Amino acid sequence: QVQLAESGGGVVQAGGSLRLSCAASGRTFNIGALAWFRQAPGKEREFVAGVLWSAPTMRGYADSVRGRFTVSREAARNTMYLQMNNLNPEDTAAYFCAARWPRDLSRSAADFGAWGQGTQVTVSS
Repeated sequence: QVQLAESGGGVVQAGGSLRLSCAASGRTFNIGALAWFRQAPGKEREFVAGVLWSAPTMRGYADSVRGRFTVSREAARNTMYLQMNNLNPEDTAAYFCAARWPRDLSRSAADFGAWGQGTQVTVSS
């Protein structure tokens, strides 16, 4: 079992920045990849960014955030981060951290077996 806990959400004005953290605990040696998803009210959960746990240079981004968001992980702390810059109101959503065991990046929520509780990000115009 892997447990995931997100933190770092909040309210920010358009153009501002936030950094989200996802702390993993439990059987972290099983983790193949971690990813961030987000879900706005009335919308489906969508992939934001992901990283291979054992190969942190292998990262992927949704087109809507590429160039503004950066995903990274700190192995010593079993933590993944999402640095979000130049935020806009369309980024407002609950952000979730997710883990999967195969060592490849998937953009489908159905491929992830462990989820955190989420952290809310609200961007005001």
